[in-house]
Amino acid sequence: MKSQQNLSAMDEPTILIVDDTPQNLTVLGELLQPLCRVRAANSGERALRVANTAPRPDLILLDVMMPGLDGYEVLGRLREDPATRDIPVIFVTAMDAAENEERGLKLGAVDYIVKPFSPAIVLARVATHLELKRARDRLSAQNNWLEREISRRMAENLLIQDLGIRALACLAEARDNETGLHIVRTQSYVETLGRHLGNHPRFAEALAGTQLELIVKAAPLHDIGKVGIPDSILLKPGPLDAREWEIMKTHPLIGTAAISKAMEEALAEASDDVAEHAPGAFAFLRVANEIAGGHHEKWDGSGYPQALEGDAIPVSARLMALADVFDALISRRVYKPPMPLEQATEIILAGRGRHFDPDVVDAFLACRDEFASIATRYAEPEPEHEPEAQT
Repeated sequence: MKSQQNLSAMDEPTILIVDDTPQNLTVLGELLQPLCRVRAANSGERALRVANTAPRPDLILLDVMMPGLDGYEVLGRLREDPATRDIPVIFVTAMDAAENEERGLKLGAVDYIVKPFSPAIVLARVATHLELKRARDRLSAQNNWLEREISRRMAENLLIQDLGIRALACLAEARDNETGLHIVRTQSYVETLGRHLGNHPRFAEALAGTQLELIVKAAPLHDIGKVGIPDSILLKPGPLDAREWEIMKTHPLIGTAAISKAMEEALAEASDDVAEHAPGAFAFLRVANEIAGGHHEKWDGSGYPQALEGDAIPVSARLMALADVFDALISRRVYKPPMPLEQATEIILAGRGRHFDPDVVDAFLACRDEFASIATRYAEPEPEHEPEAQT
């Protein structure tokens, strides 16, 4: 018989037979026993317990009319349980009215066999639904594998992206006699401020969703424009004169020009489909542009390069401004030793409402211990000779 051959060819499945009549359990058990592993339950309550123990059934043949929990109630509870909701159920019952069959199918039964049943029909229906179950399981396994593979490749792409960002940032910092630790510290400060301000009414919208993640990821590119500053100015071991300072102040514009060009070329080369379905990449570039161009702006409008004032300065740039200044104060430079935390805090506080957004300063004060911890964790190695302060 073809249905028997199909069952025999499969890995041995498990079938749960549920019926309150011992004779029916015996008949169905003897019919299916040579072809699969058979488990039996003589009540709805016991059926639910058996369905939740190993080996879980691949298919359930369920009587409808039983004392206690009837078949409809059993099926409902099977569908409510995540562990059993996907097990196919065939009703086997003497109730042959169309409305009974319709009710069972609406509840989620996959088939309906009327008693007295034909052994050939039972075997054929069982074989069909076991094959469908195996196909669904195979498809589910393939989907799970694809999801894991997609997640793995996305993680690899994100890592490559992060490494590329870090490499560009390190290139700029290396020309400024700074290290990658400056990048790590300022990135951590920005994240700390952003998390603290996430529920603040003035900042909630700007930091909602993935916005803070984009800001943190873009933070290392804040000084990317320094690649365009001559070494004679960038590496000068002392104060800059007026002409040199004006050149130094162009690095935000150089950074935004580079990022804007990259964004324009990427948009020009990308297909409409890529531009529409990969907005995250362009959102990242826009945030990087804000940070590179605005982290030297000041709350009172006295900053550069655009002399932006107050809320006209992007939130991302306001966070970066404080993070960058704080790190410069507590870090060693070729022209100065590191500043103590208390002194750096006084300078940040003095800039409240002048250099920095007042609420960002308040967030810094609330998180100062975390700032200190970050500074210690990613501290620069001690030099052999302490640099002398320049006047």
